[in-house]
Amino acid sequence: MEKQYDTPLHKGERIDDLLTQNLHIIQSPEVFSFSMDAVLLGRFASVPARGRVLDLCTGNGVIPLLLSTRTKAKIEGVEIQERLADMAERSITMNGLQEQITIHHMDLKHFHEIAGHGMYDAVTVNPPYTPLTGSDIKANPHEAIARHEIHCTLEDVVQACSRLVKQGGKVSMVHRPHRLADILTLMRQYRIEPKRIRFVHPRAGMEANMVLVEGLRDGKPEMRVLPPLIVYNEQGEYCSEIMTIYYGQPGEEH
Repeated sequence: MEKQYDTPLHKGERIDDLLTQNLHIIQSPEVFSFSMDAVLLGRFASVPARGRVLDLCTGNGVIPLLLSTRTKAKIEGVEIQERLADMAERSITMNGLQEQITIHHMDLKHFHEIAGHGMYDAVTVNPPYTPLTGSDIKANPHEAIARHEIHCTLEDVVQACSRLVKQGGKVSMVHRPHRLADILTLMRQYRIEPKRIRFVHPRAGMEANMVLVEGLRDGKPEMRVLPPLIVYNEQGEYCSEIMTIYYGQPGEEH
């Protein structure tokens, strides 16, 4: 029997289960659906047991929802697209998480003006990956904004993280490996010392297609490169660690 929800849906929207966390999320093919990069960041990021956590470029709120299973901290998300921010807010209400998660519909470049400097124990971000060239932008404006640096550059993102995270707080990001030199350079420029890096490879023997990076505000230089994360095994199935990230350990309650 199909599940019934009280949450109002707009034309073209659907409700998807969010892994095995007993959470649900509103998505739409007219906008975009969350992908593996968000799930991996939601597990990779260091978050405090309590305190305040901020997710920039939050989209439809998938990372705040995932983080709510790992922490009792207050979680906030910032999203510039009104439609996505509205989807995120309705997903939060649907899951009964209004007391823990708050969504702000605004530009991350100006969020510090209302939030203040250094107010968050941890900041996560899954930013647009592609510099704006004008030649390869998708026709769908929602996808274009999410994937291309239309409203914010990588430098804008790192600067916003630096402004918003506390001294000694952690900033976690997922991006593409070909931007890693830019990421590390900008982090140091804005006083976020890179501390952990993990490359994600589609299969063993293939180049990485994602990179997870975590830095410490005003931290001391010392960076660890973690073992590679392999997505698919030789049979084309998810490797055991990916299965654990998505579905938890056997018998684990969420």
